[in-house]
Amino acid sequence: MIPCIQIEHHCHAARWGLPGAQIDSAPRRDYILRMADASFEHELKRLEQRVDALVQVCDQLQNENRSLKQRQDVLTAERANLLQKNEQVRARVEAMIGRLKAMEQGS
Repeated sequence: MIPCIQIEHHCHAARWGLPGAQIDSAPRRDYILRMADASFEHELKRLEQRVDALVQVCDQLQNENRSLKQRQDVLTAERANLLQKNEQVRARVEAMIGRLKAMEQGS
C-alpha cells in the first residue's frame, strides 16, 4: 500500500508535469504500443522476406525438377533406341554366324 504522502506527491508531480509523473500515463502507454507495433511490423517484414525467399526456392526447385524430368524422358527414349539397335545388331550377327556355319557344312 502506498502512503498518502507519495500519492499526493505523485498527483502534484503529474499536475505540474514533473518527471516521474508519467510512469503510468497515456503517453508512456502510447509509446509502448508504438514500440510493440514497430516490433510487430519488423517481425512481419522479416517473416515476409523469409516467405518470399522460400517461394523463390520452391520456384527454383520446381524448374529444376521439370528440367530433370525432361532430361530423364530424353535419356529413357535414348536408352530404348539403343536397346533396339543392340537387338538388331545381335540378330544380324546371329544370322551371319548361321550363314557361316551353313557355308562351312556345305563345303
